[in-house]
Amino acid sequence: MITAAALAALATACALGAWRFTSARWTYRAPRVAIVLWQALGLAWGLATTGSMLAYAVQPYDRGLLHGLIAVAQGREPVEPWDGPHLFALVAGLTALAVLVAVTLAAAAQALRARRRHRTLLALIARDDPFVPGVRVLDHPGAAAYCVPGLRSQVVISAGAMELLSDDELTAVLAHEAAHVRERHDLVLLPFGALRRVLPWSKVVRDAQAQVELLVEMAADDRARRYCSPRRLATALLRFGTAGAMPTPHGMLGSVTAANVMARVNRLVKPDPELKPHFRYGYLGLSAALLVSAASLWVIPL
Repeated sequence: MITAAALAALATACALGAWRFTSARWTYRAPRVAIVLWQALGLAWGLATTGSMLAYAVQPYDRGLLHGLIAVAQGREPVEPWDGPHLFALVAGLTALAVLVAVTLAAAAQALRARRRHRTLLALIARDDPFVPGVRVLDHPGAAAYCVPGLRSQVVISAGAMELLSDDELTAVLAHEAAHVRERHDLVLLPFGALRRVLPWSKVVRDAQAQVELLVEMAADDRARRYCSPRRLATALLRFGTAGAMPTPHGMLGSVTAANVMARVNRLVKPDPELKPHFRYGYLGLSAALLVSAASLWVIPL
């Protein structure tokens, strides 16, 4: 019973923390740290929410959560008799866990199929250009720049975008897309998109997904700033915005999203001071504590 109560308290704390976190602005000063904390909150919440129901369900075995589930799977007799609430908690917990895992796997499979089809399409319609080595060029007058994540990742830009941007701006945009590929931001976004499918009515989940989408763009901007002037990247974003950038294909990651362009431009033009090291390490420590606590409560009997 103690394990179930502790996991329920942790799930509540994660939900309240996520609600408060959606309005935080220190995240703009350290997007990578904020992304780690968001991932820890999401994973800890999922483990704690399903774990609290399952821990209550296997309480008659008096062996802890994980060992209790193993005992149920092996068909062992419980120490105390089962009753309706424990059986209901078992069904609800297993169902919630299965839904979270299944939706995440389905979202991953859908993204993989979309990327495979898009790579096939690019092989037919895109070309190489010696001016941008390693980048696939689409002969389209619209402005587009995006990446196809995965083991066979590709960076794609349209001929219209190449005409629109100066050489420095083009370098900035391509560096931004290369950062998405290098840091596998598609994997960062995947669980939040899956959770949105499970809880489409939740404002917290919707805001969390939007926040993480913005943070991965800011993290890619920070990587791009190593190779170009921040103002060049800002002007490139504004040019894309005013030119009416083409929508990014499903399953890909693009440079420009209408909802976050100005927040990114303002951050590039008027950057805030970087987050102090003790705050960085504090938030990273909190992330580790959340994950360790959730995992430990699954394994260690209380």
